[in-house]
Amino acid sequence: MSDFLWGVSTSAFQIEGAFSAGGRGPSVWDEFSPVHENQNASVACDHYHRWREDVALMTQLGVNAYRFSIAWPRIQPSGKGPVNAEGLDFYDRLVDALVDVGIAPVVTLYHWDTPLELEAEGAWLNRDIADRFADYTALVADRLADRVKMWIPINEPAMVMLQGYAIGEHAPGKTLLFDALPTAHHLNLAHGRAVEVLRSYNAQAVGTANNHTPAWPVGPNDVAAAEAYSEIHNWIYADPMLSGRYPDAVAELLPIADGDLATIHQPLDFYGVNYYNPTRLKAPSEGNPLPFELVEIDEYERTGFGWPIVPAGLTEMINALRERHPDLPPVYVTESGCSFPDEINDAERISYLDGHLKAAQAADVAGYFVWSLLDNFEWEAGYSQRFGLVQVDYETQTRTPRDSFHWYRKVISGE
Repeated sequence: MSDFLWGVSTSAFQIEGAFSAGGRGPSVWDEFSPVHENQNASVACDHYHRWREDVALMTQLGVNAYRFSIAWPRIQPSGKGPVNAEGLDFYDRLVDALVDVGIAPVVTLYHWDTPLELEAEGAWLNRDIADRFADYTALVADRLADRVKMWIPINEPAMVMLQGYAIGEHAPGKTLLFDALPTAHHLNLAHGRAVEVLRSYNAQAVGTANNHTPAWPVGPNDVAAAEAYSEIHNWIYADPMLSGRYPDAVAELLPIADGDLATIHQPLDFYGVNYYNPTRLKAPSEGNPLPFELVEIDEYERTGFGWPIVPAGLTEMINALRERHPDLPPVYVTESGCSFPDEINDAERISYLDGHLKAAQAADVAGYFVWSLLDNFEWEAGYSQRFGLVQVDYETQTRTPRDSFHWYRKVISGE
């Protein structure tokens, strides 16, 4: 497995802090109010200033790949117009440092931090954002394409649509239910446009990182509900990217223009799967406007977030992708991790990662990225959830490797 990618993942908004440093503009998440204890990410892990320390931690860990995101508001503070050179310089230095120590940079261009000015114009509800995203992609690729090993245009479009625009748990906090579906198409269109731009800059490898969940029906009468959920969580993104068509049930609900599906259906060098847990569903109760209803999965142990721990679901999901798309490119697990209480002796995390890594290897993946290197700002949960191989004391910014860090180091090294 000498070519296997052993990685860790982070995202810019969750770790960088430094909201006003280096010419960064505001993002839609900066002041999103429905967050645990009114916390915010203005400091987070202060990675913007402590990135050298974090690269040193990765070197100690022994990973050969680091998946991180670039903050769109650092590159274009308003989401459009000329590049903010100071912001791009930050990532240029980070990429150089990674390359110097033999860690492959894996870049995500968008991990949910939409520039605030674009949100005021409709953001992912507005088709024009695909053009804005292509422009932004070109600015980043022009500087970094010669050194970045892998590119991911958009992280988890399903979560942007479902949590950000359909039910309002994430920024921008809209509760549009099925009226949020146009955002799915615009996210896919932006993905396709970005792939085209990256190819024009001779990017080494381009793929995606979609959040996937096996949809489990409660019983025989709930199969249609599970299929409906899977279409808007899994297949509304995977199908057009991989086969150039949408599931029939949702296609008529999307604002598809001539040529859009060809733009979205770009050849991909890899397919990234972000997996955390399955979803159980039943037919909707009376008065529920949705064609499905979520049901707790309570027969498994849970993470600190309350998510059921089901490693076999990862293998199940990858197998389902391959069955539906026989020409699926090499698969990487681009996120896999868990939150547990803040302890250095984190045996529960080791057990979780061991089970999921084995499940990933059973599905013949090409790499595995742990979420996350560091404890971080966990979106609407603020700092209440700890996902890091490395503990972060948010008062002092002290980084302390947990037992899981040392376990993963030994797995990587083959000890």
